[in-house]
Amino acid sequence: MGTVGLNFGAVNSGQGIDVASTVSQIMAAEQAIEDPWKSQLSTLQAQDTMLSQMGSDLSTLATALQKLTDFNGVLAGKQGSSSNEDVVSISSASSLAAAGSHTIVVNQLAQTSSQYSDQITNTSDTLSGTVTIKIGTNTSSLDVNGMTLSDLAAAINSNAMGVRAAVITEANGSRLSLVSSTSGAAGEITMGGSLVDDANGSAVNFQEGTAGQDASLVVDGLSTTSPSNTVTGLIPGVTFQILSKSSNVNDPVQLQIVTNSGAVQQAMSDFVNAYNQVVDDVQSEEGKDANGNAMPLYGDPTLALIQNQLSQGLLSGVASGSIKGLSQLGVTLDKTGHLSFNGDTLDSVINSNFSDVEGFLQNTGSFGQNFTSTLNGLSSTSTTGAIYLALQQNSSQEDTLNENISNQEDRIANDKARLTDQLNTANAILQSIPSQLNEIAQLYSAVTGYNQKS
Repeated sequence: MGTVGLNFGAVNSGQGIDVASTVSQIMAAEQAIEDPWKSQLSTLQAQDTMLSQMGSDLSTLATALQKLTDFNGVLAGKQGSSSNEDVVSISSASSLAAAGSHTIVVNQLAQTSSQYSDQITNTSDTLSGTVTIKIGTNTSSLDVNGMTLSDLAAAINSNAMGVRAAVITEANGSRLSLVSSTSGAAGEITMGGSLVDDANGSAVNFQEGTAGQDASLVVDGLSTTSPSNTVTGLIPGVTFQILSKSSNVNDPVQLQIVTNSGAVQQAMSDFVNAYNQVVDDVQSEEGKDANGNAMPLYGDPTLALIQNQLSQGLLSGVASGSIKGLSQLGVTLDKTGHLSFNGDTLDSVINSNFSDVEGFLQNTGSFGQNFTSTLNGLSSTSTTGAIYLALQQNSSQEDTLNENISNQEDRIANDKARLTDQLNTANAILQSIPSQLNEIAQLYSAVTGYNQKS
């Protein structure tokens, strides 16, 4: 702590002390004790920022790897193609689909049953009677008295009678259209009841527009039916649309189901990019900033641990058949510690040795499983992760430093109040000295008769 002097001129000048300036100098000396604490706290906080960033980037890397190691991830994804999109079109192929080829012959498309009423010239005419609608074994009836066509359509729809009702306007009048809510033969509409146009007393009858029927097709030699032209379940994991009849039963449509290599390539590219980002994080902390100052984590053991674990992780895992390393998947390591990726190499090995690729990434003891364990050991979220532990250690030190600073600030506040009171008292005494000297001179003159002024 430095020395602080008091300047108050001659004792009999009455000048006193600059209390505020003196207290400020003394407090500045006490606050200097906090400087190394604050400097250390700032360093720890800068480390926290970088450790948290690395933790986030490692989490991104783990997520990218999981897409490749998850049994339901991109390696399980399938895509399909049709040899004749005009007859059969593939809608989707899930992870349940097996790679392979399937043959389909479409003999008949599915149809949805429909009915329509006789034409009513004036849509404002009211109706009377009842309407009965039978779908399969389910029958519903509705009292129509006093309803218009629009009222009847609304009532049918609101009563969930198994059909969708609408009023169709034509040149000379309107009709009530009914379309079954169930496609195929099971949705066949059977109309009953009696409906009368109150304006002219004529009966309003219904005619069949389209008969409900199931699609008829042959899948891989098996004759089968489908109530809908959207077919699910006939080929496990595959949904396809039948769009027209096959022109020739001897020329079936070929559906080809394959691994979605495009999605796998994208996932591997994401993994490589995420890995390189972590490498950039590490390398940026190994040097100095533009002003020549060491980066916050320079020389930190956690940084070295991350670098070593990542490098070793790339070489971990046992071989899977013909796949013995990442390079066979198109992933190579360059001299800078970064990865590069060749999608064509990966695509080729997927097509030729898919099961080996799958095993290398997903089997017990594989590269994928071992590298996942490596990332968990470095994580900022796992309670045993290196970054998590480093952040916890910093947090403990920061708590201690903040407590020291807070306690010192309390001492400074107390010292400031005490010194201010003491110096104000001393200042009052110094400022009163000229007056006291004058009183003494007057008393001396009165006692001795000596006039000091003369």
